[in-house]
This record gives sequence, C-alpha cells and structure tokens, in this order.
Amino acid sequence: MNRFAERLAADGLSLRHTRTEVLQVNVGKLCNLTCVHCHVNAGPKRKEIMTRETIDRIIEWLAKTDIPTVDLTGGAPEMIPDFRYFIERVESLQPHRHIIDRCNLTILLEHGYEDLAPFLAKNKVEIIASMPCYSPENVNAQRGEGVFEGSIAALQMLNSLGYGTDPDLPLHLVYNPVGPFLPALQSELESDYKRKLKEHFGVVFNNLYTLANLPIGRFASYLRHNNKLDEYMELLIQAFNPATLDGLMCRNTISVGWRGEVYDCDFNQQLGMQWSDNGGNKLMFVWEIDARSLEGREIMTGNHCFGCTAGAGSSCGGAIV
Repeated sequence: MNRFAERLAADGLSLRHTRTEVLQVNVGKLCNLTCVHCHVNAGPKRKEIMTRETIDRIIEWLAKTDIPTVDLTGGAPEMIPDFRYFIERVESLQPHRHIIDRCNLTILLEHGYEDLAPFLAKNKVEIIASMPCYSPENVNAQRGEGVFEGSIAALQMLNSLGYGTDPDLPLHLVYNPVGPFLPALQSELESDYKRKLKEHFGVVFNNLYTLANLPIGRFASYLRHNNKLDEYMELLIQAFNPATLDGLMCRNTISVGWRGEVYDCDFNQQLGMQWSDNGGNKLMFVWEIDARSLEGREIMTGNHCFGCTAGAGSSCGGAIV
C-alpha cells in the first residue's frame, strides 16, 4: 500500500518533475566503510561499480543537455577505478558543469588515495561530506571505530587546501540522526557544529545539511532488529509537511545507477524503482531519455517518501523549509 500517494491524493497534491538541474550519478556500492544508517548497503565487499564504457555513454548524453550540476555519490564514489576519469570528462564539457563529490572523508586517508584531495581541489569539486555528529562516540557508533578521528584529520587536510574558506572550494557537512528520530533544527545544529569543530579541532566548513534517515536498506534492517520500524514509520507519517514538496530533490534531479539505469532519486534507486516505458515493459537508461521532455513527468513514490517530507523536510541540500 502506497500511503504516501494516498496522502497526496487526499490533500489534492501531486509530485511532478520540473526542469532538470542536477544529474546525480551513483557510481557503485563499493565503500571502505559499513555504516549503520546506509540506505545503499554499501561496503568493502560490494562488487557493483560503474565501468568506463558506462561513464562514456553518460558523458556523451550529458554533453547534449544543459544540466548544470553533476553530483557523484556511492558507496564511496572515489573508489571506482575511473573516478578521476569521470571528473576529467565532465570538466572538459562546454558549457562548464559544476561537480559535487559526496565523500565519507575517511577515504581521503586510505592508502592509494593520498593525492585525491589535491585532485579534487585542482578541479574545484564541491565536497559534501558525511559527519553525523561532532562527538567521537556518536560517529564511531554509527560508522565504525576510529571513523571520527579519521574524519577530523581529513577535514583538517581539506581546510589546508582551501576547502571551507576559498569560495571556489565549498565544503559542506551532512548530519544524519544516530537513531529513529528526526533531525533537530538545521540552523541550530550548524551553529553547534561550527563552534565545536572550530574550538576543538580548528576545522571550518560552509554549511551543515540535515537529512532524515529513510527506512530502507541497512537502516530499515536496524529498525526491524530493534522492533522500531512501525514506530519510526508512524513518526514520519505524522510529521508529513506539504510545504516540503516544492523543494524535494526528486523534482529537479535525475538519478542514475551504476549501470546507467535511471530513477527519480537515489532512494528509489536502492528500492529498484527504475523508470520504464511502453506501459512498464521496457526499463530505461539515461542515454535513452530526452532531458528536455521531463517537465511534468509524474514522480514514482512509496512510503519511504514520508522520510523526505517529514518536519522541515530533507533533500540533497539539507532541510527544505
């Protein structure tokens, strides 16, 4: 039962695609971490990664569009063999496209990735980095022992390159709750983060984005194991805020999987809610769609959509209202 669709219909609301402003590409599920909250179920043993052939097909398609932003995510997107190649191909396009790397920070310290941070800075890649708390206890509980310390060291290294201070090198952090509850007010959390990280570690950054954990993937398993899935779903449903709909990422974003398949968002991607054509008989890939014809396209929804529309809402850029 799609209770989210029912709620929209009951309120006379709809959720449709607008002009595409972001191409978000999930290049694979390989990651150096195994985080409790991960909706992708990413980890060190995952084999799903994007090939160079798929990258080339995406770039060829992207070059024919006016989509201004390419948002790379994973897993740890930096771990695919052709990560730098992907960025260099995007950088070569005219007109210029803005590139975002969704980074877990610790990958910047791994053996073989020592030159990655300078590479990102050289190419003026915006970094959006996971940092679920400013205390080691909460971060290590969610992401693994020693991750907090590694994250701080990576942030200090990024700061030394100009990230967080140079206007051309934006550095944003992402907060996810460590349990089955909604994020606190984004502006207040950002103030706390900036004060604590600067005071204790000398770390600076631009913005904090608060994201609700969606009840899918590894976080859904965590909720089931603790008999809290129904309770958390009810929390999201009761907190539904129609004012968040206009700012949802699915409205101006095309989500692409590691094989080139296309979805409305990264969460739909992990649930296998792939775009299809011919009455649902043909699954679609990004190089088969016309980016100019998407305005007004109805977005595929499910009960998980209550996660993005609860309270202040959450999108790839944090709280919505």
